[in-house]
Amino acid sequence: MHDQPKRVILFDGVCGLCNLWVDFILKRDRKDVFRFAPLQGEFANQIDPKTSQSLDSIVYLVSGKKYYRTGAILRILRDLGGIWSIVWLFWIVPYFLRDPLYALLARNRYRIFGKREVCRLPKPHERDKFIEN
Repeated sequence: MHDQPKRVILFDGVCGLCNLWVDFILKRDRKDVFRFAPLQGEFANQIDPKTSQSLDSIVYLVSGKKYYRTGAILRILRDLGGIWSIVWLFWIVPYFLRDPLYALLARNRYRIFGKREVCRLPKPHERDKFIEN
């Protein structure tokens, strides 16, 4: 496997909400630190086979560590910097209180935000942000 970038976000490539989240990060990643890979791809399967099969959590890889669900979201927003760093204050709320809300949204995300027929294909100007399978 090639050298892994320091910050990789594994996301459900067919989920409407997950793709909105990727768009949100792409627009605000001014330091060009984030890379993306769909959970349905080979890269994600090599990194986290269980999650790539269940598609029940976003995964944030930072310097070899894996973070899931709200832990991933809070760290991503902190790492975006700027005003988004303030969200880190929610870290004081224990994960066992945060993650059930995440799970509820995850269970209903296709119904609320839709589901694509195929995984997201990066636009030409986004290709260097996505890890090829």
